[in-house]
Amino acid sequence: RQIQEQEFQQRKAAAEEAKIGVRNDRKVANHDLKGLDISEDLKKSLEDDIQEMTDAHIKKIDEILAKKEKEIMTV
Repeated sequence: RQIQEQEFQQRKAAAEEAKIGVRNDRKVANHDLKGLDISEDLKKSLEDDIQEMTDAHIKKIDEILAKKEKEIMTV
């Protein structure tokens, strides 16, 4: 059981690193967006799209982690 808990903690740490990577990508994308010569409305729309993609990827990471937790803890 302890080995399973350690394995899950490793997976959880990896998932958190993946989420940080996604958030960093969002930050870079938003920064790059600010330098574009486009309308403010389009920038806002693109920022919203970037946030939606970020949320979707974070949710997917959480779903994968939950699935792995069940697999690890039911062995």
